[in-house]
Amino acid sequence: MNKQLKSYLQQIIIALDLFVLNITFLISRVAFSSRIEEDSFQSYLKFWISINIFWIVISFAGRMYAASNIQSFEGFLKRTSQIYLLWLIAILFFLFFSKQYEVSRYFTITTIILFGISLFVNRFLFLGIQNYFRKRNQLSNKVLIIGYNETAKKLENYFEEDGFNAHLLGFVEDENNVRELTRHPIISDIKNTIQTAIDHDVQEIFSTITPEQNKEIYTLMNKAESECIRFKIVPDLSIFINKPVIINYVGDLPVLSLRSEPLDDVGNRLKKRTLDVIVSLFVTIFVLSWLVPILGLMIMIESRGPIFFSQVRSGRNNKTFRCHKFRSMAVNKDSDTKQATKNDKRITRIGKFIRKTSLDEFPQFINVLKGEMSLVGPRPHMVKHTTDYSKIVDQFMVRQFLKPGITGWAQVNGLRGEITDNEQIINRVNEDLWYLENWTIWLDIRIMFLTVYKVFKGDEKAF
Repeated sequence: MNKQLKSYLQQIIIALDLFVLNITFLISRVAFSSRIEEDSFQSYLKFWISINIFWIVISFAGRMYAASNIQSFEGFLKRTSQIYLLWLIAILFFLFFSKQYEVSRYFTITTIILFGISLFVNRFLFLGIQNYFRKRNQLSNKVLIIGYNETAKKLENYFEEDGFNAHLLGFVEDENNVRELTRHPIISDIKNTIQTAIDHDVQEIFSTITPEQNKEIYTLMNKAESECIRFKIVPDLSIFINKPVIINYVGDLPVLSLRSEPLDDVGNRLKKRTLDVIVSLFVTIFVLSWLVPILGLMIMIESRGPIFFSQVRSGRNNKTFRCHKFRSMAVNKDSDTKQATKNDKRITRIGKFIRKTSLDEFPQFINVLKGEMSLVGPRPHMVKHTTDYSKIVDQFMVRQFLKPGITGWAQVNGLRGEITDNEQIINRVNEDLWYLENWTIWLDIRIMFLTVYKVFKGDEKAF
């Protein structure tokens, strides 16, 4: 419940990781000082800066320090291993392409290994810090829940999962309303709530019964505050809508939404657009400027037709736009209705190569510059498929709230290529909706890194 405490714990582990990273660098520097030449200061400085920047960027892009990840020790350890491996790959790429030959190999290997061991030790140290805060009574509020119903059970689960700032003593409910065994005890009836709270030194009372359901709740609210006990009401929103909802406010009026949409915020949209423009402008100037003539010539030599394949596809708010790709098929009449399949005879030899390496998607950086697409988002479908799939998946059109992307969360999770059954499109839409509800700028950067990684690794669904 205590978000500030979680924030402190996040800051502690971030500081610990950066501390051991820099300590291992210094230890290696001292240990191998005899192997380090006096005029190589600049090379070691670049190496020091790079290992810090790569760790900060990759760990935050991978959301390693997110509250949901640090809650579970096993999950945190697994995520740390993944981030460490990506960091190691980034360091090796940096050393290779920057040609930092003056940096000692023994120094580099020692730094990398010592940092890996230190991270492992840090995780156990962090586990001890977590347990210390959990066990300190002065940091934990004693809590009572008024009522025993579905809302109360959910609240009980949340308190148990959170575990930091709430020590649930039990429920306050009339015995004749309880018809099952409870995980926490029924401490008293509703009439004796305040006296029970005083006897047990309770700091917070959560009522899952509203004043409209029981007028006595008004009296309890006033008595609780007079005893310096915080009183909070947890309304059962299923009365209004039988789905999980997000609560926002317009002034002092609560507004229920079906889902969280970070990109509904103008500031977030501006961040995303800035990243789109910077990256797509870079690719257009430094990649497409030479890639278009080379691939264009190869495409024209193999088969008649244009260099680019432009197709009308569904975009944001279901508005159509022309999506550009390098042409990978022979010109055919089925291109606007029939999806590419494995061993598709329409695909040319150069087309097979550019599809396998995803080079065919590069002209879409022009779509991004024009504002019709984003670097990351749900993949755009041809108009016919949008119509067909919207009849299969109830929430399919929700993905159209976003600009379509060159790559997306579904694609880096293996959901790309030909759709052969309904389950595939359902899973793809679920991933797109998760992205819509959980967007951050770091998530976009993470997806772009994963996309590049998968291109080099190879994807069997890329055909």
